[in-house]
Amino acid sequence: MTSIPCQVAFSVVRKAPELIVPERSHATLSRQVKQLSDIDDQQGFRFQVPLIFFYKNNPSMKGKDPIKVIKEALSRTLVFYYPLAGRLREGFNRKLMVDCTDEGVLFTEADANLKLDQLGDHEIQPPSPYLDQLLHYDDPSIIDCPLMSFQFLKAMEEMAQGTEKPSLLPVWERQLLNARESPRVTCIHHEYYDDDDSTQDFLRAMDPNENLHKSFFFGPKEIQALRDHLPLDLKKSSTFELITACVWKCRTAALEIDPDEIVRVSCAVNARGKNYNMHLTPGYYGNALAYPAVCSKAHLLCENPLEYAVELVKEAKAKMSEEYIRSLADLMVIRGRPGPIFKGNMVVSDNSRIGFEEINFGWGKPVYGGLAGAVSFISFYVKYQKSDGEIGKLVPIWLPPSSMMRFEQELNKMITQSAL
Repeated sequence: MTSIPCQVAFSVVRKAPELIVPERSHATLSRQVKQLSDIDDQQGFRFQVPLIFFYKNNPSMKGKDPIKVIKEALSRTLVFYYPLAGRLREGFNRKLMVDCTDEGVLFTEADANLKLDQLGDHEIQPPSPYLDQLLHYDDPSIIDCPLMSFQFLKAMEEMAQGTEKPSLLPVWERQLLNARESPRVTCIHHEYYDDDDSTQDFLRAMDPNENLHKSFFFGPKEIQALRDHLPLDLKKSSTFELITACVWKCRTAALEIDPDEIVRVSCAVNARGKNYNMHLTPGYYGNALAYPAVCSKAHLLCENPLEYAVELVKEAKAKMSEEYIRSLADLMVIRGRPGPIFKGNMVVSDNSRIGFEEINFGWGKPVYGGLAGAVSFISFYVKYQKSDGEIGKLVPIWLPPSSMMRFEQELNKMITQSAL
């Protein structure tokens, strides 16, 4: 693995946070209370995921203040996405809803005495060692906090470039993913707890203090090395399936989990699109995700060749269907919003095709744009282009220090040795 260079010293001066409100008031709508769907309302979704974008200077934008451009675009975008200027509240039985208060989105301007070209790949790619300096964190709770979504960022890009309204107008319609009138769990959901301790376990799992945070790059060379481990009938497996199987196998070995313990991998699958017949209106900006999981005894995952893990990952993806989403919404209502299993579980979400790296506020595409890193046992795959032009996927991961060392050893063996 490439060694990480010494960090660059710089200082950051922050101004007082301010609230950016919609350009036009929604006085007649501002006190609406909009309920989230039962898919939105999962206990495992109650955390914030930071994004970070690095942009180069663009001579054609000389004289334009990026702060002014972004604030104005944000204010104009909130006219259409006005619920995001409101605040999350809890109703009966902790049901989440949005109080459309028009209070605004928190914005903090900051200046750093640092140029982008002083940073190398390791400082820009997630997890950037400068996150605490570059990003402003408030209360990690989601209650009473501003909201955000990717479609919202896409609309901001269009507004920053002068459009009058988003090309895809936002649609609320959260009732489309609520539980059925007669809730019934019809699928097996291995990714959720069966007891009442899930919330505390989940919150404890979010504490990064005892873990190391690193990213691992999978380019064409690494992907081919993984394919070389597979028999002929599996060589056409997707990049996602290969990376997920590899990381799951290496992570399980690195954690030295009891051989007979059940381990899981949960694959985030988007229910949008014609494959799942969910009838979601274009512009729907709620969660439409499920995390189908598959299980294995730890020793079977570690001792079998890579193809064993690849087959299980394929099985997890294949579980996704309209019925699976409906069953999941019903599960949230019947069992009182169970949290995800932490122990022995790895959750993966491929964000490499979302388009974060395309967001252009006028200064061109970002050098890097997207998730700032992993979140506890959740790894977000992101598209990344190295300074030498090589394109691949980065996989951020959190592990205890001793486990991280073993993970790197296991991964090196996997991508430098051919099994066939």
